[in-house]
Amino acid sequence: MACLLVCGLLSGCWNRRELNTLGIQLGTAIDKKDGQYQVAVQVVDPAEVASKSKGGSKRVPVTMYHATAPTIFEAYRKLTTTSPRKIYASHIRVLVLGESLARDGIAKVLDLLWRDTELRTDFYIMVANGTEAKNVLKILTPLEDIPATKLYKSLDTSSKAWAVTNPFTMDQLIEQLVSEGRNPVLTGIRIIGDQEKGEKQSNVESIDPATQLKFSKLAVFREDRLIGWLNEEESKGYNYIMGNVKSTVGHVSCPDGGYLDLEGIYFDTEVKGNVKNGEPVIEVKMKTLGNIADVECDINVEDVKTIEWLEDEEEKKLTMLMRKSVEVVQKKFKVDAFGFGEAIYRSNPKAWKKLKPDWEERFSRLKVNISVDARIQGTGTVTNSILGDVRE
Repeated sequence: MACLLVCGLLSGCWNRRELNTLGIQLGTAIDKKDGQYQVAVQVVDPAEVASKSKGGSKRVPVTMYHATAPTIFEAYRKLTTTSPRKIYASHIRVLVLGESLARDGIAKVLDLLWRDTELRTDFYIMVANGTEAKNVLKILTPLEDIPATKLYKSLDTSSKAWAVTNPFTMDQLIEQLVSEGRNPVLTGIRIIGDQEKGEKQSNVESIDPATQLKFSKLAVFREDRLIGWLNEEESKGYNYIMGNVKSTVGHVSCPDGGYLDLEGIYFDTEVKGNVKNGEPVIEVKMKTLGNIADVECDINVEDVKTIEWLEDEEEKKLTMLMRKSVEVVQKKFKVDAFGFGEAIYRSNPKAWKKLKPDWEERFSRLKVNISVDARIQGTGTVTNSILGDVRE
């Protein structure tokens, strides 16, 4: 009875934090320079967000605080020397890592963020390409007043409609780091245009902003260190192999000139590992469904042979993209970014123990068989192109 009565004294909001005492952080940028960590946080200005909804002030709805220290946790605490409120990180949407930091290693950064009980793990992680991470969060963006929200929504939207990009959350990155026979890959973010103009309010007051943020390449890591970038075509191939593509668009060259666009609406990729005569072999099999989206050439899409030809061309193109991505990673980077070693481990754990010590060398000459089964199921609301009728 005494214990039950004491429990009643423990209830209530003894550890409460009022909203007006917190700085809500939505974006974080971490760079490394001269052996010091530079932490920048993008914090929402609630009063400005409210005034904008009422057509009031023209100030930007976010502000940035930054600090430099030998460790990341120290830099976070040092933010209180400039911020009037304690930075609250539970609502973080994006984490931008500087390229120099990524090349030096990201494990120390992840340890703090993974260990902190205040943070959720559903935010997106990206690498700044060709600039410091804090510069990315300084760019003012149209449609979404808060740049961090723009980055989150843009990456989420793009990953569902374009094969080049793919969102990576904290738990997914950790899984890539600790998995047997696999190295991490992250999406890159670039600043297109003039940095100074992008930081001004005028950047969102024009029809065509002078400066924009663009997701373009994929960053390839060896363990926790950035070693290079995949270009757009190679990034597509990577995402096809990894089964990250939900929908995308690609074109096929018509026999008599011009292009025909195919919209991929379903992708299913299966990666299997095997060991034959002591040598590892990978089988990549993809099934895809698509629709004819745009016909800009003289071709009869009502003909069954034409559909079969288009399916064959799509299979060749997808196979080429995946094979090119594999060759670049094997010959240029020489790290298993696809998790082929993980596939070997799943199929034959005993064989993997023998292959693991020199896996990077074996990976560079690993045999990868790729096959694609492409099907076209629709032509849209019309059959043949209207170009023929216009010419007549």
